[in-house]
Amino acid sequence: MKHKLCVLTVTFFFSWVCESSIQAQTAAPTRLPDAPSQPRVEGAVAAETPPANQTLPLVVPRGLPLLIALDDEVRVHEAGQEIRGKTVQPIYAFDRIVIPAGTEVSGRITRIDDISKAQRTRSALDADFTPTHKLEVEFNELALPDGKHILVHTVVTPGSAQVMEFVQAKGSNEKKGVKSAASEKIDQAKQEAKRTWDEAMKQVHQPGRMHRLERYLVAQLPVHPQYLNQGTLYFAELQEPLDFGTTPLTPKLAASLTKQPPPDSLVHALLVTPLSSATSKREEEVEAVLWQPLFDGEDLILPAGTRLKGSVIQVQSAQKMHHNGELRVAFHNVIPPDGLEQKVSASLLGVTASKAQHVELDSEGGAQSTPPNTRYLSTAIAIGLAAASAKTDSDARDGGGAGGDASNRAAGGAAGFKLIGIAMGAFVHSQPLGVAMGAYGATMSVYRNFIARGTELVFPKNTAMEIAIGARPSTPVSGPPNSKDPM
Repeated sequence: MKHKLCVLTVTFFFSWVCESSIQAQTAAPTRLPDAPSQPRVEGAVAAETPPANQTLPLVVPRGLPLLIALDDEVRVHEAGQEIRGKTVQPIYAFDRIVIPAGTEVSGRITRIDDISKAQRTRSALDADFTPTHKLEVEFNELALPDGKHILVHTVVTPGSAQVMEFVQAKGSNEKKGVKSAASEKIDQAKQEAKRTWDEAMKQVHQPGRMHRLERYLVAQLPVHPQYLNQGTLYFAELQEPLDFGTTPLTPKLAASLTKQPPPDSLVHALLVTPLSSATSKREEEVEAVLWQPLFDGEDLILPAGTRLKGSVIQVQSAQKMHHNGELRVAFHNVIPPDGLEQKVSASLLGVTASKAQHVELDSEGGAQSTPPNTRYLSTAIAIGLAAASAKTDSDARDGGGAGGDASNRAAGGAAGFKLIGIAMGAFVHSQPLGVAMGAYGATMSVYRNFIARGTELVFPKNTAMEIAIGARPSTPVSGPPNSKDPM
C-alpha cells in the first residue's frame, strides 16, 4: 500500500511540472526578429540630434552684476536707510530674459564712513563744513513684473555710484558716398546700441536742468545735506546663483550653436578685467563676458555667458600739461560655455563711462579722457576776480578805505578761498591780502586746468561695452613710440 502511494505521488508531481512548462511556453510572447540597425551619423549631423529629453539649465551665475539706477533722489540720513532703483539692462540665462529691464530693486545704505580730521580741515579751508561721506549700499530684493519677489545677496563693486553715459565710437574715415557694406552695417550697429541705451535709461527718472542747478548751488553752501542723485548707477554683483529652471535642447538649437558668428556682429559684453591708463600694461590680457546672447535671425549663435579674450594694445598714462590717459584694447578669441574657442577680430564700438571722465572713442575703438570745456570758463573767472582784486582806490569811483575797496578784496578772496576768502577780503582791510588771494586763485586755476597732470582713463570691472566682431582687421594697431611697454 505504501509502495503504490509513493508511485502515485511521483507520477502526479511530474505531470504538474510538464503542464506548468507547457502553459509558460504558451503564455510567453513571440519574439520578433531584430530590426536592422540604423547607421550612425557622424560629425555635424550628429550634433543636430541631441539625446531625447536633454535640457539646459537657466541659471544666472554668481558674480554677474545687476546694473541698477536709482529712480529717485535720496537725501542721506543714516545707515539702514532704504533705497530703491530699477535694472537698466535685462538679465539673461542662456538664451532668454529672466529679469527684464525696469525690474524694481530695493536695498539700503549699509554704512556711512566717518570723515577724517585732515579731510575736515581741507574742506573747511575751502568753505565746506559738511564734506561728502563715503557710503556703502547693498541691494537685496527683486520685484519681477509678474509680481514674484526674489531675495538676492549682492555686493556693489568699485566704480559704482556715478552718473553714466553711453559713448559711441566716431564714424569711419571713409567718405559717405563710398562706404563699404561692412562700414554701413557697423554704423547701424552703433546707432542701435545708442538707441538701446537711451531706451534703457528712460526707465529712470532723470533730474531736469533746473533741479541739477539747484543741487549744484546747494552744494556750494558751507553747510549742506548729502544726496544720492537720480540716475546714479550701481554694479551689484550676485553672490549666489539664481535658478530659473531649464529649457529643452532642441535639434534646431543644437545646430545653431555650431555656427560661426556672422561678420560685423554686435555683442553686448561686461568687462571682467578692470582697466586703467595708470596701471594697465601693453599686451596685458583682457577678458569680457556676454551679458546678452547673440542671435542671427532666430538662430542662437552665442549664449549669454560667452567669454571674450583680448589684450591691451596701446596705453598712455596721464602726463603733465593736462594730457589725459589713453587706452586701446582688442578682442581676438570667443569662448562659448562648454564650447570650442574661436578666433575672431573685434573692436570696441561703444562703452558706458562716467560723465565726469568725458570719454571719447575714435573710429578704431581707442579711448581717451578729454578735458571739459568748462576749464576755460572757470579759469577766465578766476583771472577776472584776481584782476578785480588788484584795483586801487584811485581805480574806484567811490573810493575806499586804506585797504582798498571791500568788493575788490572780496573778489580776490572768492578766487582764492571761496566763501572764507570773501569774508576775509570784506572784513580784513588789507588790499595786499586780497591781491594775494586773487593771484593764488588764478594761479591754481591755471595750474589745475592746463599745467597739472591730466586725468587717468579708468574702466572699472563690469563696464558695459558694445563690441563688433569681425569689424576690423586682425592686425593689431601699433601704439605710439611713447606707449607704456610692459615692465
